[in-house]
Amino acid sequence: MNQDGEQDVMRAEYDFSSGVRGKHHEAYRHGTNLVLLEPDVAAVFKDSATVNSALRTLVNIAREHASKHG
Repeated sequence: MNQDGEQDVMRAEYDFSSGVRGKHHEAYRHGTNLVLLEPDVAAVFKDSATVNSALRTLVNIAREHASKHG
């Protein structure tokens, strides 16, 4: 039962037969850094690598600007 008192139902298309329990437990225990992207941003950045690349570029630009003007 879920918290609303309704029966939990697993859909047929959900297949966890090859899942590994606790596979990411250690990483999550040390903390996570998940960020929810707004739909318009997610449409441009399809994966973590492209988001990280863009943010690194922005950080480098900000650092260069700060060192010149600060």
